[in-house]
Amino acid sequence: MDVFEMKFAKVFPLLIAKAERKGRTRSEVYEVTKWIFGYTKQEIEALLESDASYGDFIDNAPAKNPARMTVKGRICGIKVEDIEDSRMRDLRILDKLVDDLAKGKELNTIIDL
Repeated sequence: MDVFEMKFAKVFPLLIAKAERKGRTRSEVYEVTKWIFGYTKQEIEALLESDASYGDFIDNAPAKNPARMTVKGRICGIKVEDIEDSRMRDLRILDKLVDDLAKGKELNTIIDL
């Protein structure tokens, strides 16, 4: 199954779990998500209760931050900046920044690129 067809409620908790395993918080993952996509905590929680797909989450983001396009680095061995498909790039940017959280980087350095 294509990741964009998967339920948001199944995929997003995996990002939260990755961060929490390393001592980070759900709130920090929400802040990163807000920075990238413009979702509020309430909007994220409503999506978690809905049947929305991960693709819907990305496609319907209320305010994608243009600065997200400055994110560089590797996630799963792939350079984020080299990903041409905009949906996949946005997905990988979120993965990358949650990874940075899990690696111990300070939230203010992650979202104040």
